[in-house]
Amino acid sequence: MPETPQIYPFTYQELAEILIKHKNIHEGLWGIYVEFGIGATNIGQGPNDMLPAAIVPIVKLGLQRFPEPNNLTVDAAKVNPA
Repeated sequence: MPETPQIYPFTYQELAEILIKHKNIHEGLWGIYVEFGIGATNIGQGPNDMLPAAIVPIVKLGLQRFPEPNNLTVDAAKVNPA
């Protein structure tokens, strides 16, 4: 029996299409929306090699409507017709 893959990578457009279908959107240009947070800390192995560092988590992931097509957008009318 073939082994189940441990990762399924998607392009931004593939993710947008999946979310468009999930939300039942039938019109407009849509692309992936990512909201980042930012935090800071000091890191190092000991007190004499500390360095300031940024932590940038993804806080929200979703869809955003775009006014014009670009390499990130998907046309909902084409991928999820009414």
